[in-house]
Amino acid sequence: MAPLELLHRHITSIAPLDAEVWAEMSEYWQPVLYKRKQVLTPIGSVERYIYFVIDGVQRAYIDRGGKDATLVFSYTGSFSGILDSFFLQTPSRYCLETLTQSSFLRIQHNDFLNLMARHRALESWTRIGLTGVLAGTLERNIELLSYSAEERFVTLLKRSPQVLNMIPHKYLASYIGVDPTNFSKLLSRVKV
Repeated sequence: MAPLELLHRHITSIAPLDAEVWAEMSEYWQPVLYKRKQVLTPIGSVERYIYFVIDGVQRAYIDRGGKDATLVFSYTGSFSGILDSFFLQTPSRYCLETLTQSSFLRIQHNDFLNLMARHRALESWTRIGLTGVLAGTLERNIELLSYSAEERFVTLLKRSPQVLNMIPHKYLASYIGVDPTNFSKLLSRVKV
């Protein structure tokens, strides 16, 4: 499937946009390719883009004195970027990096805001999308604060079973908040 078609399909799965809005919006998305382990957004920089992942795996993480904590993964068919930095235009507290070679479509901050100002439907689409992100973030907080390590592991695998084959286990361990050794124990103990 062509990259813009994949993006269009994903956008309309969130909320429909009429053909005129999509035609204008689609002109602003530019293809980019990054190598494996390349930083897209360093800590302290302002996010200038929203990315749509065509291929590859990325992670956002925070560095806590040499020990990082993975916050979120993105992969084919999802949006990526440091959203709070993008919308607030404030320095990012997180780093976004590619875990594999990754291809994207991306749109610049000013272009996106100008499109939203011209098209109420795009502003509504953004609100619906961000509400979904917020709901997912709150659910993840519930998991981290009230689930056992095993429950977090099982929940991750139910939600995204493909991650075991896509993402190094040390990053999955960080994501669910366990030591890599304990992750290995979970992997051998829990039926996948």
